[in-house]
Amino acid sequence: MSRAVAQWWRYPAFALGIFGSEKSFRKNPLLGHPRLNELGLHRERVRLAARMASYRRKVLGISVSAEERAAFDQDGFIIRENALPADVFQRIRDFLQNEPLPAREMRQGQAVTRMIPINPQLLAKMPEMARFSHDPSIAGLIRYVGGAGGDPVYFIQTVIAEPAVKQADPQTALHADTFHSTSKAWLFLQDVGPDDGPFVFVPGSHKLTEKRLEWEYRQSLLANSDKRSHHADGSFRITPAELSELGDFAPQKVAVPANTLVVADTYAFHSRAVSDRHTTRVELHAYHRANPFTPLPFSPTSLIPGIRDRQLDLYLMFADRKAKKAGRQPVWKDVGACTAFSEPHI
Repeated sequence: MSRAVAQWWRYPAFALGIFGSEKSFRKNPLLGHPRLNELGLHRERVRLAARMASYRRKVLGISVSAEERAAFDQDGFIIRENALPADVFQRIRDFLQNEPLPAREMRQGQAVTRMIPINPQLLAKMPEMARFSHDPSIAGLIRYVGGAGGDPVYFIQTVIAEPAVKQADPQTALHADTFHSTSKAWLFLQDVGPDDGPFVFVPGSHKLTEKRLEWEYRQSLLANSDKRSHHADGSFRITPAELSELGDFAPQKVAVPANTLVVADTYAFHSRAVSDRHTTRVELHAYHRANPFTPLPFSPTSLIPGIRDRQLDLYLMFADRKAKKAGRQPVWKDVGACTAFSEPHI
């Protein structure tokens, strides 16, 4: 009996996944079915998701300045310098340099990413952190760029590059996070120079052109068997040669001074820059991903009492339980309490 037949009872859930944010071509056999994608399943999901994001932005854009809307429309990202008052920024940075906090870490090749949730416990210790995680202007930017309503997820992120580890970091390959607009935000706690492993972005690649749509279609036909695990899971990788075929695009290192906020649509192609030396980059971080097909410019789950500031804790709790049940280590490993600026613990 084939695996597909043995799991027949899962197909209603696989079918429902088509109408949500599921993206994996290998975990969902309907999304990865070559014949369905030959008929245009993935292509039409991409097309419809882009239309719905554009529709929602017409409402969400009310809270965003005309200058920042124009910057996003042209490039796919927004840069806001001096994002926090200088005194608030300094107090937050001093706190994170000296205060050990419960952290998780994940290694991908030569890069270690640390995550410290901005949750009620942290906000009780450092109330001024809310100037980032509760700021309506910042949240409005994140919603607009992602083309979706609801509450973003906030945490402190540390990215540590260790070139001595001779294994590639998969995030240094140009890629799109998924098949629809999503947003990520970084408020950098240090100056980030071109040699500090900065964020790399391809301006203008957030736009769904006919060439991009045709490229998406071609990828969908073979994605379920692609040897690149992230590609097979729907985070499509693109080579420089392929990128040049889609238009006049040039990857750009986003080198910025401390206290700069960058908000980007990660449907656009982006990556981390390869670092030739040991670097540590610390930032206040947020991401926002929602059902790409809802017409609502808000998320019903954000109306549930007690959810705000706890989304990440809830996600980690369920991920830990799932990993334990499967008899494996969680992706995000609990490393105890440490400062945001400390060396890796895994």
